[in-house]
Amino acid sequence: MDLTLLPYMIIGIFSGIASGVFGIGGGMIIVPFMLTLGLSSHHAVAISVVQMIFASIFGSYLNYKKKNLILKDGLIIGLGGFIGAMFSGVLLAYFSDITLTSIFLCVSIVFFLKFAFNQKSTIGNINHSNILKNSILLICGVFTGIFAISLGIGGGLLITPILAYFLGYDTKKVVPLSLFFVIFASISGISSFVYNDIIDKEVLQNGSLVGLSSMLGVYLGIKIMEKINLKSHHIALLGIYALSISMTIISLLKKLNLL
Repeated sequence: MDLTLLPYMIIGIFSGIASGVFGIGGGMIIVPFMLTLGLSSHHAVAISVVQMIFASIFGSYLNYKKKNLILKDGLIIGLGGFIGAMFSGVLLAYFSDITLTSIFLCVSIVFFLKFAFNQKSTIGNINHSNILKNSILLICGVFTGIFAISLGIGGGLLITPILAYFLGYDTKKVVPLSLFFVIFASISGISSFVYNDIIDKEVLQNGSLVGLSSMLGVYLGIKIMEKINLKSHHIALLGIYALSISMTIISLLKKLNLL
């Protein structure tokens, strides 16, 4: 076995567990990890998005079998994600490596603080009409697809607080929706990356290795998610944010030659 491939397999399993537990694409873990290996933000994001396809399809299949996935809501938010992610390659082609890393760090910090202080809204207590609810789901998908795929973070970390705020979903209920959303966004994102010449053969191979490894992690993650209580789920999610933020700060400081 080629030991140089081992880090990709390990991070694939770890990111897969995160996908299963939190409904995220794994990018909050994969992107900063790949950056510490010396990859550019563009390639780190591309590998993350390739991995998302494997993790999201397999995870959504498992969630559907267990009847944890609300398919109608998932299709609406997924459609929005597909539309939004079509513009992701354009953003990656436009912004520099340091700019992308900085944006990724800022997004991570904002949502870390949001979850850390447990901000809530009374909006979620209102009974929405189907038209309003579906509109929120679609707009949420478009917004998340545009920015999340460009940053390689799948969308779960953006979808969770948005749906919790506007529709009152708790973090565990939104996990299957988030993971299902990633299918649409990642496929659209990959298409955009290919069109903008961001993905090459090496990125595709490494991303596929991470993705295949992540399927084992997804299986384990869904098992954990079903057994964990909401408070523990919330705390664990904060831990994922903190880990990603720390690794991204180190990477940014290196790119700025400050470390």
